[in-house]
Amino acid sequence: MKIKKRYHLKKKKLKEIKTELGPYSSLIPSKAKVEILETDLPDLILVDGEPLIIIIDDEPFPTLKGALKKPIESHMVVVDMGAVKFMTSGADVMSPGIVEADSGIKTGDTVIVVDETHHKPLAMGTALISGEEMVEKDKGKAVKTLHYIGDKIWNLEI
Repeated sequence: MKIKKRYHLKKKKLKEIKTELGPYSSLIPSKAKVEILETDLPDLILVDGEPLIIIIDDEPFPTLKGALKKPIESHMVVVDMGAVKFMTSGADVMSPGIVEADSGIKTGDTVIVVDETHHKPLAMGTALISGEEMVEKDKGKAVKTLHYIGDKIWNLEI
């Protein structure tokens, strides 16, 4: 991962991001040191040096480390345990491996993929079909993976 710029967020921009994060705004405590990291991958927001938020299409969303700190409430896709080994190597999510999906998911939404046993985040990506279609279909891709456990963002150390 190539870092282009790193700088502190202005209070006005920080307030906007916290508003856009909605239920995940608690990932940024009031006294935290918040920086933005512009990279060749999607931009990241560092909270006290940890990459907790990722910017995808100008929208903030929790990274997997952020999702581990704050339980997922929506835009969640649950995969069976057979899909876990593929998810940890960055594979896209296929419809047959999906056990459950948030019915509010629309095509193009950013989603978090969790395992069915422990509900731990495995990956995040962009929905290629709606949440209802993910469960109904028995073939084809459902989620394009953007960030997964073990990738450059997960292993980022600053």
